[in-house]
Amino acid sequence: MTAVLVVLGAMVGAPLRYLVDRRVQSRYDSPFPWGTFSVNLGGSLVFGGLTGAAAAIPGPVVALVGIGFCGALTTYSTFSFETLRLLEERSHCYAAMNVLISVLAGVGAAVLGHEALRAFVA
Repeated sequence: MTAVLVVLGAMVGAPLRYLVDRRVQSRYDSPFPWGTFSVNLGGSLVFGGLTGAAAAIPGPVVALVGIGFCGALTTYSTFSFETLRLLEERSHCYAAMNVLISVLAGVGAAVLGHEALRAFVA
């Protein structure tokens, strides 16, 4: 049953990642990968919130939303690929910004989500 929930969550998360990435990136005329940054930030916020409310959330919901949806929504491989692409294009500043901002903002979003839902559940 858990595997089915993970697949169902991924069936929503993966297409949403693609659609959000394309929509966001089309709005910016910049080599910075704003689309991937956006989905990773959102996924970090949601997953952080799940961990903050873990005591009140049943395991099947964690499998569906956390592992399936957030796992398919966020993408470390695309983040890595886009950083390497920026380096190959000699956009060293954008590559460094991508790594620094993505990691700091992702951790920050996870902490924010965790603390917000932990306080809400408590």
